[in-house]
Amino acid sequence: MIATASWFVPLPPDATAVGISRGTPRGRSAFHRLRDLELGPWFRAVSPTSYLKRYGEILDRLDASEIRERLLEYGPMPVMLCFEHAMDIQAGRCFCHRHLVAQWLEDQLGIEVPELDHPQLDRFTYLRTVSTAPRRYQSHNRGDE
Repeated sequence: MIATASWFVPLPPDATAVGISRGTPRGRSAFHRLRDLELGPWFRAVSPTSYLKRYGEILDRLDASEIRERLLEYGPMPVMLCFEHAMDIQAGRCFCHRHLVAQWLEDQLGIEVPELDHPQLDRFTYLRTVSTAPRRYQSHNRGDE
């Protein structure tokens, strides 16, 4: 299983922390980084629409199957981490690129990538409030084309 969470959520013992944020919390240790999934330096300076476009371009350069395999090399339960809290996301105060990655993996590979501590999280509440939505990716691995 691959999951997502905030850096600040305690992980179960069988989980492996995988940072996909540009930075990491001070004092945090024992994690891997998957820099291919990090945001560009623009992430705080653009509109949500531009953010989605730019991050979509990052995902377009990657192969979802390869990313899944790289994540699973870290352990049977890799958890992609960044800073936004699930409660802020659910409340519509922000959105997070880890959920864009989760959506991309789900669309491309037909797998579920839940939020570890909030499996029913509405990932894109904020984006709907600003009248935009994340891109849906056509599967290239399930014969949907």
